[in-house]
Amino acid sequence: MPDLNIVKPKGVLRQGWSATIGDYAIAGGWTLRGKALVVGDTAGGVYAFRGKSGVAIWEQREVHEGGVLAIAIHPSGTEFATAGQDGRVLIWSAKEGKVTQTIEIGSNWVEHVAWSLDGKWLAASSARQVYVYNRYGVKIWTSDAHPSTISALAWSSIGDLATACYGRVTFFEASTGELRQKMEWKGSLVSLVLSPDGNVVACGSQDNSVHFWYRSTEEDSMMSGYPSKPSALAFDDTSTLLATGGGESVTVWSFQGSGPEGTRPGVLELHVQPVTTLAFAFRGMRLASGARDGSVAVWSLQSDGKGEPVGAAIVEDVVAELYWRPDGRALAALNAQGGVVVWRVSN
Repeated sequence: MPDLNIVKPKGVLRQGWSATIGDYAIAGGWTLRGKALVVGDTAGGVYAFRGKSGVAIWEQREVHEGGVLAIAIHPSGTEFATAGQDGRVLIWSAKEGKVTQTIEIGSNWVEHVAWSLDGKWLAASSARQVYVYNRYGVKIWTSDAHPSTISALAWSSIGDLATACYGRVTFFEASTGELRQKMEWKGSLVSLVLSPDGNVVACGSQDNSVHFWYRSTEEDSMMSGYPSKPSALAFDDTSTLLATGGGESVTVWSFQGSGPEGTRPGVLELHVQPVTTLAFAFRGMRLASGARDGSVAVWSLQSDGKGEPVGAAIVEDVVAELYWRPDGRALAALNAQGGVVVWRVSN
């Protein structure tokens, strides 16, 4: 089973636990209301650890031939789905670590997978199409081919599914796949996030900009000037702040009042290499950021996007993902060396 060791963080990040799995730790999430952390790697393995101690609960190696590409946790926390290079989606029991459903999509990689917020639907994208299943793995509908490979997908708070690809964001009705809304942009969209209130769609673009639309009016706008493509995006739970990567700094735009148009964003500086992942805590304005230099920072933000670092730590390699425990009292980081690190977070 994976080896445990101790980490030494600073500020609000307190000593926790770490482990090493088989290969690049690419995706994961908290299950069982934060009692367990599941992680998948690029060797195709899936692992589960006790959330507080890091003790290994179970492991299943080489379940996805070629490697795991994505993991989605069911809102109940009792199940999760994995997707891989083998063209399959697996639905798991989180407690037992057993596969309860196997979905064979095809020969192409399944790059993205996501549960709807009510837990009724599971979406998976492979190449230029998106597939939607019910909770039990029965296929409900398949989209027509998109203009390019789907780069991201997300479920909205009102229950429809958004996909991003070259030139557009498309919204589909959950149960039928009927086209609900299409937002076009002449460029390659590489990332996608929806505001929790359902009104704002934000995408990072290949041209080093962030493009966003208001769903209610379909008005759009663009924030440009990033050193690289903004592949990391995150909204806070109030839909006030949009944190974006696209360089060594984290840029935070405020949708308070008439913003972000005509306002200056908050610029958070600590990392010395490009930001790779961003995650807001579920309550309060705490943001976690990770970067290619292995640094992890926790920021305390104001409603105008300004903020300061209140915690920091270093992991062994590129930070792949960050996951806040649902209660906000722990933060998990995955890295390119197969490292899994969990810190306790103080108030």
